[in-house]
Amino acid sequence: MNKPLIWTSLAVALTLSHFLSPAHANDDKPTKPNKMATCNKEAEGKKGDERKAFMKECLSAKAPAAEAPKNTGSQQNKMKRCNEEATGLKGDERKQKMSACLKS
Repeated sequence: MNKPLIWTSLAVALTLSHFLSPAHANDDKPTKPNKMATCNKEAEGKKGDERKAFMKECLSAKAPAAEAPKNTGSQQNKMKRCNEEATGLKGDERKQKMSACLKS
């Protein structure tokens, strides 16, 4: 009578230990369908060649664009984006724009 209970307990324990192990820590990586859905959502409003180029870049990226919102990321990426936004500005106007952009 105790053997089925022991075997059931052992099976449950092994199953739980398998799913709680560190090997499953990266199981939440985006799958291709999730990436496609994310890229499609972000491409709303784009048409033609612009949409095609965006989708190609988005799908080939290592992390989906939704995981790295436009205003976050590495400091280098942030600087690059802010420099692009401040193109054409000079002096104090550029300093203010860069300061505000880098704080966001």
